[in-house]
Amino acid sequence: MTGKITALDLAAGELSEPTKAYFAKCEEKLGLVPNVLKAYAFDDKKLRAFTDMYNDLMLGESGLSKLEREMIAVAVSSINHCYYCLTAHGAAVRQLSGDPLLGEMMVMNFRAADLSPKQTAMLEFAVKLTEEPATIVEADRAALRQAGFSDRDIWDIASTAAFFNMSNRVAAAIDMRPNDEYHAMAR
Repeated sequence: MTGKITALDLAAGELSEPTKAYFAKCEEKLGLVPNVLKAYAFDDKKLRAFTDMYNDLMLGESGLSKLEREMIAVAVSSINHCYYCLTAHGAAVRQLSGDPLLGEMMVMNFRAADLSPKQTAMLEFAVKLTEEPATIVEADRAALRQAGFSDRDIWDIASTAAFFNMSNRVAAAIDMRPNDEYHAMAR
């Protein structure tokens, strides 16, 4: 599959002017257009829905830091063995934390990392939501509150974990491949 972004043969659709501008901004800020965006480029409406949700969850107002949101992405993606997201978001953890070792531990097993009790509680909840969503009960939310999270933070933790579960499943289904550049970032 060398050189391909996904295992599907979907021709790129007509991109709207806002989407073209978004791609240009990615190129300017990241030095690349992430392959996940290129994978969605067959349908501008689907691409915009994906990017709008992603940007709100990962960059919008939240009591969670950008690093914490990326840590959720990596913990969930580690459980799901999502090659694309582990590569891309592992790079983001390395970059945001300034700690390549943390990025690698997060990808392999977040429990091996030296995390705060608050971060551990957040990630344990995200993992439980990934592995056994039907078993989430009030005690799980209470544990997050006790760790220092607000109800809005709990919403953000759950939404971020859920988004990456969806993304991981799409990436697995279509064999989405990460940009090669991610492998060398922040090492």
